[in-house]
Amino acid sequence: MENLGTIDALTQWRESAGNSKVGFVPTMGALHEGHLTLIRQSVRENDHTVVSIFVNPTQFNDPKDCSGYPTSLEADLAACREEGVSAVFLPQYGMMYPDDFTYRVSELEISSVLEGEMRPGHFDGVLTVVLKLLILVQAGRAYFGEKDWQQYKLVAGLAKAFFVSTEIIPVPTIREPDGLAMSSRNTRLSKEARMLAPEFYRVLCSAVDCAMARAELEALGFEVEYVDERDGRRLGAVQLDGVRLIDNIGIGNQS
Repeated sequence: MENLGTIDALTQWRESAGNSKVGFVPTMGALHEGHLTLIRQSVRENDHTVVSIFVNPTQFNDPKDCSGYPTSLEADLAACREEGVSAVFLPQYGMMYPDDFTYRVSELEISSVLEGEMRPGHFDGVLTVVLKLLILVQAGRAYFGEKDWQQYKLVAGLAKAFFVSTEIIPVPTIREPDGLAMSSRNTRLSKEARMLAPEFYRVLCSAVDCAMARAELEALGFEVEYVDERDGRRLGAVQLDGVRLIDNIGIGNQS
């Protein structure tokens, strides 16, 4: 496995891969089983897999959230190596944003609701960095988890709108045995909050409608940002013990 610390190194590696099938998994590190599921699917379906690890500051509307984002680079690299990743791209801010984010990608419809409403500017940062990474890696396929359903839909639309040849592959949400969607943020939950957190998924699955889901979550002690239904899915975002959690299920099949 090669650790690529510059854009030139990535470009040279990509040229050496030639016409091989290349899969791509963009991450912000702190890899967990959800990330590894994306990586394993890419390794199965491609000759080479590239993983990027970059905590992208432009997608955080709260700078404290960015500075507090968990990091575990050595463990992440070891996990990538064990899973058969061919190369890990490790850019720095100045490489990805030589313009200091004066040029950016904006979407004007899907990004204005749900996560976009709660986190102004978030999707500008996501779409801008993803487009840059897709251009640089030139993968045949890129893998995104369905836990971030709105992000997946926006990235798929981005690729189509800008004629990016990379196929955007959705991968089902990976959950803990108690139902909690795997997330790097889960490590920030207190012991008591971690015991309560799986109720978020249970309520999304069991509530008759969004209003009932909101009421039940609030009664349990969650601070509810939204519960809504779109694209045949029920999506929610909550705060628990100062930690923000998102999740979604397929309506009718509880996926």
